[in-house]
Amino acid sequence: MAALLVGILAVPAVFPDQPDDRPAAPAGTPTMYSAAAIKAAEDNPRLLINQPGWKVTTVYGFSKQQGTIAFRNDKAELEMNWYPADTYDDFYADRLLVSKPEPVTVDSWPGDLFTYSAGDFAVVLRPRDGVLVELRTVTPWTRRTFDRLLTDVVRVDARTWLAALPAQVVTPDRVAAEAANALADVPLPPEFDAAAALAHIGTNDPYHFGTEVTGRVGCAWISEWFRAKRTGDDTALKRAGDALLSSHEWRVLRQMNEKGDWPEVFWDIADKVAAGNPPTGYASALGCY
Repeated sequence: MAALLVGILAVPAVFPDQPDDRPAAPAGTPTMYSAAAIKAAEDNPRLLINQPGWKVTTVYGFSKQQGTIAFRNDKAELEMNWYPADTYDDFYADRLLVSKPEPVTVDSWPGDLFTYSAGDFAVVLRPRDGVLVELRTVTPWTRRTFDRLLTDVVRVDARTWLAALPAQVVTPDRVAAEAANALADVPLPPEFDAAAALAHIGTNDPYHFGTEVTGRVGCAWISEWFRAKRTGDDTALKRAGDALLSSHEWRVLRQMNEKGDWPEVFWDIADKVAAGNPPTGYASALGCY
């Protein structure tokens, strides 16, 4: 097992294209992680691919026993998603509609393989430590290469898993500082408490962290807009509308716009609310709750 972990701990070899802006520690100095970061890692399955060339491309969730981590190696992509253990029976029943299950193990963790097509596979691992895990191919695979990969997926301890994440990933201990940076030019709603709003967002890559942060601010401004409209507070109503319209200039959204559709969705909703026409389904789209 020790030899196996050496391959994982050599992060640049496993995830070679991830820039690292963290200051280098003196040789032999162990990396220190906060209690919050350790707990977040301990609460997820901590599966990694112990094979050269694979890198993490997406990380989000890891709160309330649910999350996603995606890996890529050249054109091959694999996603690992996990969900609360009490959803296993329904999840498994749904996969039985895909194909007959084939028993497999992933680092001694039993599960079942389902075949969607000749190049599309999924493995559902049985509940363990409160979660079930699904490993799902994203791009076309052959059964042979998928079977080989399953032998190289390993479960590691919390510190090893954290060490394998790209430097840009926002772990719970970095949420406050990263949120302050993201919100530096963002007008905040009255009585908005960023620490409380972001207390349980888990571990996220920068893009998904941005959706969590801006989503909560947007939801709070929309809530304030409805409050002001309901009470006839025209000054507050204008302030909320102006804040939502200003989102077109928020640095965090402008930076995200090159990488995904979230900013466009946010701006469309913000513009409609400011114009007095809140769209149906905005709460679901922004994650308001």
